[in-house]
Amino acid sequence: MLRLRRDAHATTLYLLGANMFVSNPFALLSRVLPPAVMQAYVVVMLLAVAIGTLGDLYHKQSATYFALRRIKSKAAAQRQLGAWETVLLAIKTIGIEVATAGEFSKWPRRLSHIMVFYGFLVYVITTIAMVFIYPTSAHTPDVLAVLWNVGVLLVLAGGCWFFFVLKVNVAHEGHSPLHLMRADLFIGSLLASMAFALVWEFAQVIAGSSPGTMILLGLYVFFTTLLFFSVPWSKFAHMFYKPVAAFQKRVEEANGSSDLPRPAQGSNIKG
Repeated sequence: MLRLRRDAHATTLYLLGANMFVSNPFALLSRVLPPAVMQAYVVVMLLAVAIGTLGDLYHKQSATYFALRRIKSKAAAQRQLGAWETVLLAIKTIGIEVATAGEFSKWPRRLSHIMVFYGFLVYVITTIAMVFIYPTSAHTPDVLAVLWNVGVLLVLAGGCWFFFVLKVNVAHEGHSPLHLMRADLFIGSLLASMAFALVWEFAQVIAGSSPGTMILLGLYVFFTTLLFFSVPWSKFAHMFYKPVAAFQKRVEEANGSSDLPRPAQGSNIKG
């Protein structure tokens, strides 16, 4: 009898977990929160990223730096690049530095970065689709809910791997991963947001809109808001700067204006 109860309990948990993976959490939430509120929140978060990035550009004068760098490169160029050559350099930048995290030469750091990057990208795209296209629909395509959960899990797996194992102060300096600095604001708030997203979703499937579920929702919203509103103080904006810097470096190497020493053959200095 006890074994039958354990089996029934395990089966129930399995069915709940399977149901969670194919359920639109925002459609369930729409029973207590108007879709317009969720949509307005998403818009505010996107605006926070845009405004925060522009503010960071102004504060650090990054835009001025890149503009001056382009002028200097053009003046020192040994040859002029054609339009198609410039386009090919941009494609290489997107394909290597952006799509495959080519700035990292060590595969663990590169793999963890790829997991976080693609997981977060899938999470954001599916969130927008479910909130704006299927905010109340019981017929949300299963693939959207599955991809939303997969995106969250990828971020958690890659982010935890980086945070607890690969961070420079953890891997090379022997510090505790819980010794937090301002540089950890982005990854810390991201991991907390993703963790509470999953816990809230599971609680919502099990208990509906109970007080405990709403508390978990509040924590999810809090860390998500912290993630997007902390752009000027975290490393969030770096994801926009790095492709620009990588493209500029390729242009300078191609036109002969680069003043950077070439790395030694076979060197492996990047994390």
